[in-house]
Amino acid sequence: MLDNHAKLVKVIASSAGIVGRKKLQKIIYIMKKLGYPFEEKYTFHFYGPYSEELSLRMEELTNLGFVSEVKESKSNYYQYRYQVTEEGENFLEHSPVDLSNLEAIVNDMNEKSSRFLELVATMLYFDDLDKADTERKVQEVKKKSNYTKEDMKEAWEFIEKIKH
Repeated sequence: MLDNHAKLVKVIASSAGIVGRKKLQKIIYIMKKLGYPFEEKYTFHFYGPYSEELSLRMEELTNLGFVSEVKESKSNYYQYRYQVTEEGENFLEHSPVDLSNLEAIVNDMNEKSSRFLELVATMLYFDDLDKADTERKVQEVKKKSNYTKEDMKEAWEFIEKIKH
């Protein structure tokens, strides 16, 4: 019944928590593009692919007490830290959801910056284009991000790594 919720709890549980709403959005989007069974619909937004459904599910998970969302003050902004609660662990014990090879891929992404994951997610959003057109499109839609050729190269290498 709450399989979509369980998948999200499982992702957060597979790491030591996820810091940042944007990072969480990008991790789930990238996993969806890799074929993991996430059903949230995404549209292109200011920071790349974004899912209102994911935001609402995360709000539900915090309201249910399965995930804690702690607002942390940084130098000039706030960010949110998501961690699975004891209730969330109990919820997962009764969930039939199985996401194989989850831990390694989530941890690989969690080590990256939100900015980098935004680049990777944006590149995957335009995966119907060839490599050169994808890079041009990213430069066009993410002009203010000033992604370099080196950033693009690193993102392509990361995409290849996580696909295998």
